[in-house]
Amino acid sequence: MLEGWESGGFFKRDARDKGVQHAECVALKAKLLYGLHKDWARAGDSQRGTRLGSGGAVPGLPETHVFTDGEDEELKKKIGSRAINTNCSAAHSRQALSCKMAVEYDKFIESGKKWFCHVDDDNYVNVRTLVKFLSQYPHTQDMYVGKPSLDRPIEATERLGDNKMKPVNFWFATGGAGFCVSRGLALKMSPWASGGHFMNTAEKIRLPDDCTIGYIIEWVLGVPLTRSNLFHSHLENLQQVSRSEMHKQITLSYGMFENKSNIINLKGAFPVEEDPSRFKSVHCLLYPDTPWCPPQAGGDPCSMLDCAAAVFWLQFRAAFSSLSGLLCGPTRDYSFLFGAWTLSPRRLAPLLDRKWLLA
Repeated sequence: MLEGWESGGFFKRDARDKGVQHAECVALKAKLLYGLHKDWARAGDSQRGTRLGSGGAVPGLPETHVFTDGEDEELKKKIGSRAINTNCSAAHSRQALSCKMAVEYDKFIESGKKWFCHVDDDNYVNVRTLVKFLSQYPHTQDMYVGKPSLDRPIEATERLGDNKMKPVNFWFATGGAGFCVSRGLALKMSPWASGGHFMNTAEKIRLPDDCTIGYIIEWVLGVPLTRSNLFHSHLENLQQVSRSEMHKQITLSYGMFENKSNIINLKGAFPVEEDPSRFKSVHCLLYPDTPWCPPQAGGDPCSMLDCAAAVFWLQFRAAFSSLSGLLCGPTRDYSFLFGAWTLSPRRLAPLLDRKWLLA
């Protein structure tokens, strides 16, 4: 059930059977398409959940589209036609994952937007940082940005027909950390990705969705992966991400390794029992005036510094607005963004509103 809208976002609890795998996509209409999906049967109920970092921090993100693998009448009542059933299987198979990716890709092409970003459902995404990061790259050029999970190119076999096969190897950006593709490059992918071709391509190399993206871009089109360490998956040591660098990161993740939690080392606003992924604590560190963030005893030094800087900047802008137009000048153009995100079956990320004073 949809529990309520809060400052342009919402928080959803899924009352369905815990064992049912379910993937959902939230599309933020600001012309950045980002999506995620994963196997929800493998995660405990206390760990299910995805956080989208401050949707309200980026102008033009008020609309949310949800892509789901099953009918959700309660969701339809809340957002109407913006709830889209992909009709894909809820399983964590190669075919099911590729089916969802195919729908995300086609919706992005239809949207006419400039960037397509896919993110898994065990990530925290700081949209403001993502927008800033993408602004340095031209969307008309061939850009494939992300982080590989392997230390070498993946090796696979390409099936050519007539029982002929050819070995292939290429780098791919793991969906577990997130990746972005420019529109210029996405259009070139069309013969292998659009209108159902994506699933055929995935079957050709017998690899899942994120690997298939890498195959099309790196092997077929010859466009190299641009690596960024600002994307993080559960396959890396997340405790190496320091508190002081948290605000620079685009995605964060969490998971288990050898029965030990692999989470951000952050003593935040919530105890681990209440916030096992540490995503809520991360969000309150980055956006401390979020309504559901508890007040921090004695004040958080970083937050206090941010607030002091914000107040100073506002005073500076107010003092000189008549001369420089800092306050009254034209609003930044965020028209290049459009979003699609596949979210948790139990918790659709709260798209929280916080006016970014220093933007």
